[in-house]
Amino acid sequence: MTNETSSRRSFLALGAGCLATALIFSRTGKASAEPQFEIRKAPAQWRQSLGDQRYHILREAGTERPYSSPLNSEHRRGIFSCAGCALQLFSSSTKFDSGTGWPSFYRPLPKAVVTREDNSLLMHRTEVLCRRCGGHLGHVFDDGPKPTGLRYCMNGLALTFRAA
Repeated sequence: MTNETSSRRSFLALGAGCLATALIFSRTGKASAEPQFEIRKAPAQWRQSLGDQRYHILREAGTERPYSSPLNSEHRRGIFSCAGCALQLFSSSTKFDSGTGWPSFYRPLPKAVVTREDNSLLMHRTEVLCRRCGGHLGHVFDDGPKPTGLRYCMNGLALTFRAA
């Protein structure tokens, strides 16, 4: 093996290590402690109370298949709440059909959600979390309707609905 081949392999190994590190910490873009939320449970407790599908979405930042949620067709007046802790998140008056296959809203209720950077899947997005339990709800994008121009694209399994 020549020095040039050895150097090339070392460079490639270093690059692979950097990429692996970046992917590990890509959730928030940095290695940082998880914010402290009002409601905290051990993973086994969350899984028991949520079930496998909701656990995957709310606690592991999963995504449901588009057009799979019955909440896409929910058009009654009411409130959409967090399926993890029942915090009221969105009013039905802010729901709109985004054509994406997920329930979408142009504004959350006051002090209902928090956001953080999400650089997973090699793209930059803004993740939306329940302010009280930290459950992953979906993402917010800047291609929504007036008056905010925002599209809160939420997983239906992360939400529950109560008619008014």
